[in-house]
Amino acid sequence: MERHSASVNQGQQVMTTRQKVEAITFDVGGTLIKPWPSVGHVYAKVAAENGLKNLSPEILNRQFGAAWKGLESFNHGREEWAALVDKTFAGTGTEPPSQTFFPQLYDRFSEPEVWHVFEDVVPALEVLASHRVKLGIISNWDERLIPLLRRLKLDTYFEAIVVSCNVGFPKPSSIIFEHAARKLGVAPERILHVGDSLDHDIKGATTAGFQTRLIDRNRESEPSTRIKFLHELEVEVA
Repeated sequence: MERHSASVNQGQQVMTTRQKVEAITFDVGGTLIKPWPSVGHVYAKVAAENGLKNLSPEILNRQFGAAWKGLESFNHGREEWAALVDKTFAGTGTEPPSQTFFPQLYDRFSEPEVWHVFEDVVPALEVLASHRVKLGIISNWDERLIPLLRRLKLDTYFEAIVVSCNVGFPKPSSIIFEHAARKLGVAPERILHVGDSLDHDIKGATTAGFQTRLIDRNRESEPSTRIKFLHELEVEVA
């Protein structure tokens, strides 16, 4: 089945054709789950457990955000995480965490207690599964992701969980999307990818031939290009 939608081009209405969606893939961080209460809160708590009291979660959040934005590339390796954490704690008067409590901090993010599953996730996955559409994950993450999804009781919804550390190519590389399409056994043009990053998710998936939807829970993008809640995806498969 093909779906038709109208778009406007130089004053004329043009009909575009979309392939029927047979599979939906999801980003994870910011799309299905988020750190809880925040990255800075988790960092401050682990630091306090190691004798470093009174570090501000808000300051750590700001410094983490600045360090993250300053990355030219990031393959989610353990050493890369250690360097990023050191930058986050720079100027706080502490020793670099890579020399002290980084292993404990790294392991803490394997625990479900420091992650929040967005309220719309499980209901949406249940509805989509009822339509017999294949579901998958395409995520820039490390070896902690699949065990974490299992502990969050999310893994059983997905026929394919594709993680950048296993593929060797993170989003937005088309290679990771093509790998997911092969695992799902669905042509790229019949897969809809959902994520919260224009660069990694939307541009990367589009290059690979996927259909796309931006999940924008804070309504910061144009209405025509985003969804706010995952239940809005049902119209794509109904």
